[in-house]
Amino acid sequence: MPGTGGKGAVTRSTLRQQLADALRDEVLAGRLQPGQAFTVKEIAEQYGVSATPVREALVDLSAQGLLEADQHRGFRVREYTAADYRGMIEARSLVADGIFRSITAGALTRPQDPRATAALAGVRRRGEEAQRAAAAGELNILIGYDLRFWRELSGLFGNPYLADFLHRLRIQSWACAVQHLRQVVDLKGQLWSAHTELVDALARRDAVEAQAIVAAYNAHSLALIERLASGPDGSGDRGRPHV
Repeated sequence: MPGTGGKGAVTRSTLRQQLADALRDEVLAGRLQPGQAFTVKEIAEQYGVSATPVREALVDLSAQGLLEADQHRGFRVREYTAADYRGMIEARSLVADGIFRSITAGALTRPQDPRATAALAGVRRRGEEAQRAAAAGELNILIGYDLRFWRELSGLFGNPYLADFLHRLRIQSWACAVQHLRQVVDLKGQLWSAHTELVDALARRDAVEAQAIVAAYNAHSLALIERLASGPDGSGDRGRPHV
């Protein structure tokens, strides 16, 4: 892995981030299961690195809510409930509504501004990639594109603190959702795929329509996760789109 040669703080920080990203992807892909416990030593041996950057990466992921520190034992993957997901939906809705109002009221959506046109076109392309993954039921691919889509979309707002906060919420909500979505054998055609509709609404400076699109998406995803979390009978509801 790049950065293990040792070039001071920059190299160490880079390795720490690489490890955090890799482990986050393991959680989102379901390869690190909810409740699964592991030690710093085990992860260090798995990636062939020293314990220090591993410990730092695990602490970072704990701060993000993906892991829980198991005192004197190591770490474990956090197990989320449907109530956790409901709280995440409420929080990210509040943030997204504010971002939508700002984007639609600001100069970034003015047709005569070439930078605005290019920025929205880039976000729309990311949305198209996410939609293709959703239509194919490729959950792992969708998660990557979806996170980038929302990161770039919120970046149009110009407030990096809110953008970072929304990004963290979306990572957490995906981590919660995949714990339940892995129960569904075939997700083809069932995943939310209105990314470009949302971008088009924002391009028209229609915050009300954008909020309606996301509200419907949130309601459907919450209903599905609650059904799946309720037990085997809940997995029969295969027709609703989700996160």
